[in-house]
Amino acid sequence: MRLGLEADIRVVGEAADGATAVDLASLLSPDVVLMDVNLPVLDGIMASHELAARVPQAAVVMLSLHDDRATIERALAAGAVAFVGKQQMDGDLLGAIRMAAGTTKGGELGNTRDETERVRRRDQE
Repeated sequence: MRLGLEADIRVVGEAADGATAVDLASLLSPDVVLMDVNLPVLDGIMASHELAARVPQAAVVMLSLHDDRATIERALAAGAVAFVGKQQMDGDLLGAIRMAAGTTKGGELGNTRDETERVRRRDQE
């Protein structure tokens, strides 16, 4: 619902699991896919791999409650252009979606670099 309040963001589909997300994205060809890591049927990491093959123009913004280094690195390896930890979601999510909409895969990773650095610092403490 929050995304629907933004004038420059249009939600074109919603899925309850990773397999449905991939199928819907294949049909709808969105610019950005907001994907949770922890999804039933096909998790967000595997769904992102599948999206990269089937809908290569879609930029994936990965969301997760688990914002450890391994999860972030798995998300990026799966093709996500940004990662947002659910604990940091307030302003970061909208910024990541807007950044993803303005970039192509392999482009600038936006707040993902900041998030990865924050996790590295936390893990070293």
